[in-house]
Parts: sequence; structure tokens; C-alpha cells
Amino acid sequence: MKNAILALAVAMVFVAYADAQVPLPTGIQILKAEDARRYDTVLENLIRSPNAAIRERAALAAGRIGDERAIPALSALLEKDPSNSVRAMAAFAIGEVESIKGADAILAAINMETKGPWNMAVLARLVEAGGKIAAANPKEEKFKLLGKRVVDILKGQAISPSPSDSTVVRLGLTALLRAKPDGADAVVAKFLVETDARLRADAGNTLTRLRVKNANDQLRKLLASDLDAGARANAARALGAAEDMDAFDLLIKAATSDADSRVRVSAIRALGSLKDAKAATPLIENGRMLLAAMTADKRSRNPSQKSELLEIATVLGRLLPNTENSAAVTFMNELRFNDSFRSSETEIALATVAPKAYVAARTFDMLGYVDWRVSSSYAQGLAVVAASKDDTVRADAIEKLTTYIYGMAKGVKPANRAQMTKAMPDLTQALAAFKPDNLDEVLRGQLTNDDVIIRTTAAGVLADRPKTNENLAALRTAFSHAFVIDKHDNDAELAILDALYKLDKKEAVGSLLIALNSPDYLVRKKAFELLDDKDLQKDFPGISTSLESARAKHKDQVLPYTPAFNTKLGQILNTDADYRRALSRKNGSIRAILNTDKGSFTIEFTPEEAPLTVDNFIKLARSGYFNGLEVHRVVPNFVMQDGDPRGDGNGGPGWSIRCEVNMLPYDRGAVGMALSGKDTGGSQWFVTHSPQPHLDGGYTVFGHVNEKDMKVVDSIVRGDRILSVKIIGR
Repeated sequence: MKNAILALAVAMVFVAYADAQVPLPTGIQILKAEDARRYDTVLENLIRSPNAAIRERAALAAGRIGDERAIPALSALLEKDPSNSVRAMAAFAIGEVESIKGADAILAAINMETKGPWNMAVLARLVEAGGKIAAANPKEEKFKLLGKRVVDILKGQAISPSPSDSTVVRLGLTALLRAKPDGADAVVAKFLVETDARLRADAGNTLTRLRVKNANDQLRKLLASDLDAGARANAARALGAAEDMDAFDLLIKAATSDADSRVRVSAIRALGSLKDAKAATPLIENGRMLLAAMTADKRSRNPSQKSELLEIATVLGRLLPNTENSAAVTFMNELRFNDSFRSSETEIALATVAPKAYVAARTFDMLGYVDWRVSSSYAQGLAVVAASKDDTVRADAIEKLTTYIYGMAKGVKPANRAQMTKAMPDLTQALAAFKPDNLDEVLRGQLTNDDVIIRTTAAGVLADRPKTNENLAALRTAFSHAFVIDKHDNDAELAILDALYKLDKKEAVGSLLIALNSPDYLVRKKAFELLDDKDLQKDFPGISTSLESARAKHKDQVLPYTPAFNTKLGQILNTDADYRRALSRKNGSIRAILNTDKGSFTIEFTPEEAPLTVDNFIKLARSGYFNGLEVHRVVPNFVMQDGDPRGDGNGGPGWSIRCEVNMLPYDRGAVGMALSGKDTGGSQWFVTHSPQPHLDGGYTVFGHVNEKDMKVVDSIVRGDRILSVKIIGR
């Protein structure tokens, strides 16, 4: 009897243990399915596992994969599962799939939750999913019903005698900014008086995106006296979006004297939205003080004041177009000089304020052929002048531009060619803005360039040009060429397919059928999407057969790496050992210390939420990949972004990783993967300066920077370097 009791006790312990976690072999199975973007009976069976932890993890995988065939299994979990954490994950996953086929399950579950004792964790994810599905399907009949239910739930939270549930409200506010349903403005405004500062800030963020004008009184109070910087910053943003002229003086004060740079930047931008030229004088005066501090800062080659100064310059362009305002011109010229003419914001603003002076001031001899950033910024400035109504100014500008471009052949020294190539996309965009008679000929020539981003840009511009046989032929030839030679980047292939489809669907069919056989999942995925055109299939009945054949060969999934293709793009690169290593890490067990021009900060990784993303970053870091890279993007009060070896925002490691979207929020200090579409991550990553709820559930969060270290992140500006990255842990 004692032995029986002991055996029962051991069995109960084992069951409890098994129920608490996903066994390693099962975890590997799930990671493999995610990595392959494969939803099949293996994953479906795991969704029905007796182990709640496995059901929850398998549900998340189904959402990440995004196959709408998973909706019935996920809906069953949502309706009947005894575990609320599993039900919450099922709701999250249905939202990730974004198919209108999931709407009924979400609506039914909302009705069930609101009739009985509410489980707030489940309700929060139902609200989130409703917003995602509604936003992705605005033409569907259930779009309005989903939005209405979210509004009703937030109304209930607003009038509840007990404190609001912060997660339900937070995700509900984000759902409303996505779906934009009727009645959203009134209910959102109620949360501006919440005791939770994060909810006040999120309400301001949602009102900004809804461009609401019925909450200005309370928003002005927040801007004037709220103790939380996030709430003040989003109040400023919302007042700008509402074009509230009564907030003018408050915004001036915030823009020039608030203690927090996030508030100052938001107020500066809001003043640009008001378009009252009286704001220019105090902004210029404040800009001069910042410029003096920037000039006096001898410790940094790239002073932290630069980001705020560029915001001021941008707004001056909006406030003073074509005025030739001497104070603004003088200020921006001083800023350009101190910044070595490397920032497009100043060039664009100066060209907007004083186009005639801008064109007359620079020659290609002064510009030189050494620093691609200077050339790129100047090109963007000249592109503004293309819209001028002064024919003489336009003629002078196009002459300057074409002289400079044609002079590159002789002016660029061999040592600078690789770098100067990076300026060509912006030079091409500027040329396109002037629409010269030979533009198509120039673009067709660029489709043969060795640089993949030059070809990408040329294809993108040709997509907006008139359809001609010459352009179509050049695009088809360029795709065939890229299909063979592009082993490190797929940008040109994807852009060319889009251009062909936009210009002439029928003429694109041949290239799209070729693309179905690409070794790169992302190129095949593009082909599947564009060929799934019912009108096109009527004209070409064979398309359906080709798609069925490709799916039978699993080409709608990510396939294992094949060395013979001589490329790592869009293939499964991980082995069982990689999956095992990634799954062995726990949150907090590994971190990265990044040494930068502005000091050091630490990323605490969250491998339990994004194991393969963390593993990819660690591999790159340990290889020295990030060492010495310039921070190529800083948007104040939004993100700092790095990880691009090109430095122009277009570079990557030569492979892509799958998204591992999770429930972690994009709060201040969240570390995420930069994307140009789903599953396009590689090496570019970012840190958020402030909460960015619109990114939740769309980009992978894989780490976090603590508040102390965020002071370093806040000080980083574009052009600062990541000197080294040291990984602590295994």
C-alpha cells in the first residue's frame, strides 16, 4: 500500500512538472515548425496536447506561422480550454493570423467573457485580437462589429466602480488606434484622467492617431502639469494632431524648456502641425542655444543636441516655406556647417524655406565626391526644389543635379567608389522628382548596376512611370539577372516583381512563375501573393496548377539550407543543436554589454520569448559583426536603430530570420528586430525611447534596456558608433 501511495505521489509530481513546462524534444518540434513556417498535423496535435504548457506554446507557434488553417483549432482552445493562460494565448494567436475567419471566435469569446466573471488576461487578448483583425480587414462586414465590441469593453472599464484593469485598457487603446471604429474618440478621452500614468500616455497616443479634437482641454492640462514625461509628450502630440491653436503658448513653453527631451521633441513637432509662423522665432532662439552647446561640446564627435536641432530644422521648413526667412536661413546654415552637411533634415528644410538661395549656394566642386552622406543629403534637398513653381530655380537645380551625377564617373576616386555608391539611390530619387525626358533610359541603365540597392531603387521608380515595352523588357531582364547573381540580398528581386505586377500583371506572370522556384522563401512568398490574383488566374488558367504544384513541394514554407544554391537567403539555417542551445537559455541568463561613443548600456535578453532571435543576435555579436557600426537611424522619442553594415538602412547579414512575435510590450527600453515586412529580420535592431504600442504584436521583442542605461541610449544620435558588443552568459 505504501508503495502504491509513493508511486501515486511520484506520478502526481511528474504530471505537475510536465504540466509546468514544454519538454525539450517538443520545444524543438515547435521551433522547427515556426522556423519552417509550417502548420501541419504535428502542430495541430500539439495544440490538443494534455499538457497545458504545450498547448499554449503550440498556439503561439500557430499565430506566428499565420496560417488560417489553424483557426478552428485555436478557436476550440479559446472556447473550451480549462486554462485561462492557454485561452489568452489562443486569442493572441488568432489576432496574429489576422484573418477575418477568426472574427466569429473572437466575438463569441468576448460575449462569453462579458456575461460571466471576467478573466482580464483573456479579455485583454480578445480586445487586442479584435483590433488586429478589424485593422487587417476594413472592407469586411464584421469590421464594424469588432470595433464596436472593443469600444463597449473600454466604456465598461471607464465607468467601472473599481479601478480599471490596466492591461485591458492598454491593449484596448491600441486596438482602437488600429481599427479606428466609430465612437472611439469619446471613450479614449475618458482615460486621460487615469491614475496610471502609462494609461494617460497611451490615451494621448491613441487620440493622436485618431486625430481627435474633443479632448483638448484635458490634454492642455496634462501638458501643463502632468508629472509623467510620457503623458506630457503624448499630450503635446495629440494637441498638434488636433491643430489646437489654444495650446500654442503651452507648446512653445514645452518645446523650449521642458526638462525631458521627449516632451520637447513632441512639442516641437506639434508646433509644426499648427503651422503658425510665430513659432519660428522662439524655436530659432532655442536652436541657437542648443547649437552653442553643441559647438562647445568637445568631448563628442557627435553631440547629443543634434537630434533635437534636426527636429527644429524640420519644423522650420513646415512653418516658413518659400519665405527666404533670413533668421531661419542663418540658423540652418550654421547647423549644416557644424554637422558637416551630413543630415538630410537640414538640407530639406533649408531648400523648403529658401529654394533659390539653396540652389545658388552649393556647387558640385564644393560638395565633392568623398562622403556619401553629404551627397545623399544634398540630393534630398534638391528633390524639394523640383516642386518649385519658379522655372528658373527648377532649371538651375536640375542642372546642378545632373552635372553632379555625371561628374561622379571621373570625380569619384577608386578608394571612395564603394562608399559613394550608397548616395546613388537618393540621387536617383531626386532626378526622378524633376522628370527629365531621359529618366526611363537612366533607370533602365541602373537596372544593370552591380549594387543591389541601386537596382532596387530604379525598379521602384519605374513602377510609377508609364508602362512601355522597353521598361517591361528591362525589368524582366533585370529580374532574371538578379535571380542568378543576388546571393546576399533579395531587395532587387522583390522590388522588380512588385514593379512588373504594378505596371502590367500579365507581363509579370513569367517572372513570377520563375520566382516560385527561388531558393529564397521571401521571393517565393511574394510570387505566391501576386499570383493569387483571381483575375490573373482567369487569363492564365495554368497559374492555379503551378501554385498547387509549388505547394505540394512545400515551397510555401521555408526549406532547409542547400549549399548548392550558394546563398543563405530565406532558408532554414538552424540545426537541432541550435534549437537545443536556444531553448536552454532562460530570461535573465544572458545579456549583451554594448560599448558606444556615448558610454555603455546593457541589453537583458528574453530568450524564453524569442529564442532564435536572441540566438541570432548572439552569433552575430560573438563574430564581431556589430563592432564599429554606425547608428544609422535615430528618431527622437521613438527609436535608436543599429545593425546595418552598409550604414544606409539597407544592409543585413545575408540571411533572414523568422519573426518571433510575443506578448512582451514595446515599452520604454524594449529591444526589437527591425523589419521591412514579416520574417525579414536579419541584423538590424532597435531600442524604443518611449512606449510604442502600435508595434506590439507586429515586431519581435527580444530584450530590454533598464532605465539607468536608457540615459545612454537617449544620448545617442545618428552617426554614433557601437564600438564593441560583449556577450555575458552562454
